[in-house]
Amino acid sequence: MIRSFLHKLLCPLAVMALCLILQEAKAQHAVNDTIQSYAVIYNGDTIEAKTLQDIALRSRLTEQQRLDRAKWTRLRNAIYVTYPYAKRAGVVMNDINLQLVNVPDKKARKAYIHSREKELKKEFTDPLTNLSIYQGKVLMKLINRETGNNCYEIIKEYKGAVTARVYQTVAFFFSSNLKQPYDRTGEDVEMEKIVQEVARMYGHRG
Repeated sequence: MIRSFLHKLLCPLAVMALCLILQEAKAQHAVNDTIQSYAVIYNGDTIEAKTLQDIALRSRLTEQQRLDRAKWTRLRNAIYVTYPYAKRAGVVMNDINLQLVNVPDKKARKAYIHSREKELKKEFTDPLTNLSIYQGKVLMKLINRETGNNCYEIIKEYKGAVTARVYQTVAFFFSSNLKQPYDRTGEDVEMEKIVQEVARMYGHRG
């Protein structure tokens, strides 16, 4: 009789305990099922933030863009070829001008220029004869950049005014100009950007 009484008493208690255990487990499971997410606050509202996958967009160049790209590439290639010559010629010419400051006698000046002219010819004759007309124009620009003087002024100083005019006439027939300036902040600003890039490639400060 006592055993039957205990059985009747414990069964409901066991069922209640089991229900409590299940509810607690369910509650814990619900808490652990929380998904964390990033959010941003926009105008006082909390909005979920997500990182979207990258999307690759492609577009075709216009005809003008292709022409501009080809023009830029041609200029860059010409600067890449001629920059070392301009840099070296600038060093020699600047040194010549520095030495001539202390040589007032015209005959002595011509003799000194002639001796350095041989140095320039020996170093540059062969490689410069392989340049195209366009590369030659770029080289003249770069020499102006390195020396501060245009090619007409340089030839006039080294070879005389008559020779300079002759070379200027020849340059005219090739749609060129020995007197062309180098304006790194004006019309030659794009060229200057490429020169700075190529200078770093050659290990110069530019």
